This record gives sequence, structure tokens and C-alpha cells, in this order.
Amino acid sequence: MVSKQKILIVDDDNNIAELIALYLTKECFETMIVNDGESALTAADSFSPNLILLDLMLPGIDGYQVCREVRAKSSIPIIMLSAKGEIFDKVLGLELGADDYMEKPFDSKELVARVKAVLRRYKPVPAVPAASNIKSVEYPDLSINQTNYSVVYMGQTVDMPPKELELLYFLASSPNQVFGREQLLDQIWGYEYIGDSRTVDVHIKRLREKIKDHASWRIVTVWGVGYKFEVKS
Repeated sequence: MVSKQKILIVDDDNNIAELIALYLTKECFETMIVNDGESALTAADSFSPNLILLDLMLPGIDGYQVCREVRAKSSIPIIMLSAKGEIFDKVLGLELGADDYMEKPFDSKELVARVKAVLRRYKPVPAVPAASNIKSVEYPDLSINQTNYSVVYMGQTVDMPPKELELLYFLASSPNQVFGREQLLDQIWGYEYIGDSRTVDVHIKRLREKIKDHASWRIVTVWGVGYKFEVKS
């Protein structure tokens, strides 16, 4: 028997949380509801969910901090939920490592569709990969390993959310090739992603803050098109 995928619902409005749980239960997900940030962090360990639906405005520890703490030790998918519709809030959520962002009020069918889309494209890191399956690229002072999700830059390990690392690896794997924002969304977030191309810009900005231009390589903006990982011959 195939076990059900588990969704942790974190929202201080229990009526909304129970409504979400009802829709997800109908789609054969197992759900758990918690109403504050501390309970969310505890449940993320004890319930071992496959995905977290995380409201931003929580009593005590807010959703941003919950996202930070979960992301510090896990790549579990997170979809943020908020009545805030400002671009700043969306960008901050994505910068902290959220996989998607939905504004309240939202359509229940769209929520379920996004949950399924995020789960489809999420691939846990294998514990002990075979040597032949290791995905890595090497450049002077830069090593990107997508198999164990590690980046070493100038001899130091750089912490990155999964999507940042996947974007860097994808660009660096095809040096000097230009990719449009829509292409990058399809490759990294999946063609089912329901979001905006500015997601790519946000992740590129974060990469540039962590990985500075090198004499041998750099991340280049191709205006009106997208981005490329430029390698100098």
C-alpha cells in the first residue's frame, strides 16, 4: 500500500486551516494543522511532512522565521500563504527559500494544483549516491555539486537554498549559453509553476551576492533575454 503524502498546515486562523485540510484530504493527502510558529517547528520534525503550507502572520515566531529555521536544516518544499500582496513580501519569502507564494484569499483548486506541482518537481537528495550519478561542475575557485547540494567558493562552503543551487548548477553546466527567464523557470521550477518570471531575477540577485565575479567566469545579464554563465577562454 502506498503511503499518503503528508502536508503540514500552519495558520493561526483555524477555520482557514481546516478548510485547506478538507480540500487536501479529498485529494488523498494526510494533513496536520498547527496554529503558531513554535508548533510548526516541532511538527516539521515529528510529523515529517512532504510539504509545508506556511502562513506568514503567526503569533510568536512568524512565518519568515519558521521558513529560515526549516530551510537551515531541510530542503522540504514550502508554500507561503499571506494576505499581504506586496512584491517585497513575495521576494522576501522566495529569498528565504520558499518554493512558492500564494495570496489570500485563494482558490482551493489552485492551491491543490500548486501543492501537487511543487511535490512533483521536488526530488530529495539521495543519501548515498553512486559515483557515476554525481552531478557536479568545477571552475577555478568554484565547485558546484547538485548531488549533495553543496557549493564551495574561494575555498569556503556557501549556504544556498535548493533552488538557488539548482539555478547556478544549470547555468554553469552550459557555459556561455544564454537562457531566457521562461526557460529557466521551466528547467528549475517546472513547467507547472504558476508564478512570475521575477522569481528568476530574485534568485540571480541572491547568487551574485554570494558568488562574486571571477577573472575566469561570471554570471552575466543578457538584456532583454535572460542570463548566462560566462566563461573566459
